Amino acid sequence: MKISVIVSTYNAEEWLEKVLIGYSVQTTKDFELIIADDGSRPSTTELINKYKSNYPVPIMHLWHEDEGYRRQEILNVAIVKANYDFILMTDGDCIPRKDFVEVHAALAEKGTFLSGGYCKLSMKVSKLITKEDIENGNCFDVKWLKKQDKLGFSQTLKLSAGKLLASILDSITPTTPSFNNCNSSGFKEDMIAINGYDERMKYGGPDREFGERLENFGVKGKQIRHKAIVLHLDHARGYKTPESLAANLAIRKEVRDKKIVWTPYGIVK
Repeated sequence: MKISVIVSTYNAEEWLEKVLIGYSVQTTKDFELIIADDGSRPSTTELINKYKSNYPVPIMHLWHEDEGYRRQEILNVAIVKANYDFILMTDGDCIPRKDFVEVHAALAEKGTFLSGGYCKLSMKVSKLITKEDIENGNCFDVKWLKKQDKLGFSQTLKLSAGKLLASILDSITPTTPSFNNCNSSGFKEDMIAINGYDERMKYGGPDREFGERLENFGVKGKQIRHKAIVLHLDHARGYKTPESLAANLAIRKEVRDKKIVWTPYGIVK
């Protein structure tokens, strides 16, 4: 199966470069990389163009003007522009393990979306990781990570679980298989059927609301948090406000209470 991998970014070239390196060494090359750029400065375009010229898979850079937090708008553009039937959503601060795309492709199943998580790193380790660490897999090695800084139990478990243990853990975890923009995937036709992301929503749950409408449409979440591994690089969240969180919670409550599938604030307006 060919996959469209959509990576959202905004003014984070240092992290995005590490992510680009991660996708350059995937075990499968049957995917395209779409950078959904929420209005980054010119240096982000320069970085992408530098990699574009000699990259193992096609890169598409989608950009719109910086008019504040409008990530859902550029993600909707990316969904429409995606060339393949299956879309993997992730972020420009999440380094994928070498088998990341392959795992999503192998577990894709009609009537479901795949729900992954992430292994959160400290700022110290986020800065320390080099191109070589990504290429040789050091940054996914528990011993290597613990030498650099502390590593939580949950992160250790995800990174050290083999295929069998990962399957067992995914089957028994109490965590709900929600749609998480850092590591989730589904079929393009399902995303189009619910009219994409609700563009009213700012930071704090628009991906969860997207998944809740998918579920209302009959698409169920499938847990893969211990199988599909990404490292989440640390960063500040200046765009997180109490007002946006409250507004988003109100929208999500209405979606759940009324079993809403289609948002009039999405791809088609």
